[in-house]
Amino acid sequence: MGWLFVFLAAVSEMVGVVGLKLYSQNKTIRNGSIYIGGLGAAFAFLYASFNYLQVSIAYSVWIGMGTAGAVLLNMVFFGESKNAARIVSLIAIVIGVTGLKSLS
Repeated sequence: MGWLFVFLAAVSEMVGVVGLKLYSQNKTIRNGSIYIGGLGAAFAFLYASFNYLQVSIAYSVWIGMGTAGAVLLNMVFFGESKNAARIVSLIAIVIGVTGLKSLS
């Protein structure tokens, strides 16, 4: 159950980051709601995951998944650079989070 909460927290974070991007471009109630709602839900799901997982593991996995997902979404939907260095950095995030979980 804890990993489900971490996954939902990461997805919610990605929604919040997309909302933040949209809100920075066009300050509407809809975009603000996506931004605040996404990040609010992310923190709620992360908090719920702490009942099942160690805080250090849940937090680092949430940050890694959310960061990698947000970067990928921005590359795909907002035209951010897709150069090799960025891709390698994303892979490093995934390897780092996986290693952290594996060694805990």
